[in-house]
Amino acid sequence: RWRRFLDSAGETAMGWLAVGAALLMVAIGTALLIRAWPILRSHPLKELLLGRTWHPLQGAFGFWPFIVGTLWVTALAMAIAVPLCTLCAIYLAEYAPSAVQRAVKPLIDLLAGIPSVVYGLWGVLAVVPLIREHVGPWMDRHLGHVAFFSTAANPTGYGVLAGGIILAVMVFPIIVSVMEEVLRSVPDGLREAALALGVTRWIMVRKVLLRRALPGVIAAIVLGFSRAFGETMAVLMVVGNVPQVPLSIFDAAYPLTALIANNYGEMMSVPLYDAALMAAGLVLLLVVLVFNLLAQVILRRMKKVA
Repeated sequence: RWRRFLDSAGETAMGWLAVGAALLMVAIGTALLIRAWPILRSHPLKELLLGRTWHPLQGAFGFWPFIVGTLWVTALAMAIAVPLCTLCAIYLAEYAPSAVQRAVKPLIDLLAGIPSVVYGLWGVLAVVPLIREHVGPWMDRHLGHVAFFSTAANPTGYGVLAGGIILAVMVFPIIVSVMEEVLRSVPDGLREAALALGVTRWIMVRKVLLRRALPGVIAAIVLGFSRAFGETMAVLMVVGNVPQVPLSIFDAAYPLTALIANNYGEMMSVPLYDAALMAAGLVLLLVVLVFNLLAQVILRRMKKVA
């Protein structure tokens, strides 16, 4: 009876903890909504989301430059990180000798523990000068006619590209670790069956292993996206922090996270300023939530197909 009581109590406690974890998201969203309600009530939602002007002293709170800046930096970071992380995970899971695995994996895991401010300092001291003195001039010589690669508006090196590189390095250990575990979880029978048909090892990886592990690979990418989308300090230090819609990867940007970190606690005497910053946090929360929900729907469909 005592053992059954302990089992029942443990099951109940774990159930309430799971419910509490789920309700935590609701509590955070509700708190942000309550604090942001004054500006949501006084300004049309379309004006807030699509407005291009940010002048709190004049009552103008347009989030569009900050939303676009966040999307630019995150999209560029994922475009850099996903191919590199996929190839690295494949190598560690399928090709690397055990000695290399033992040497490399702790170093990759160590990257996840480095504080974001250290990444930001590294970006200021190494990445930004590299872009300003080498990458930018090279792009101007070879691709200067393409506006997407032009440095004319911002030759300083602080911009979307610097933020994307820093974020790509920061999400690298998370995506690689999850992808490697997913690839290792594929049954060995699938590998042996493919190799028995006479295919090369790379074809086996590309046609069999990646297809079988695709839901887990997408889950790793979603996890990395969520990590990159909400990063603050490192991006704040290298992205330029100019409230404009970037037109080039070298243009300065101003992500929503940097807006909140830079301004919260200052100018709180300005009407609706506090509510505007809370609304920015609410937008961040909703974007990550919607993206994760869509990813879950896609993953369920892919698992059914598999």
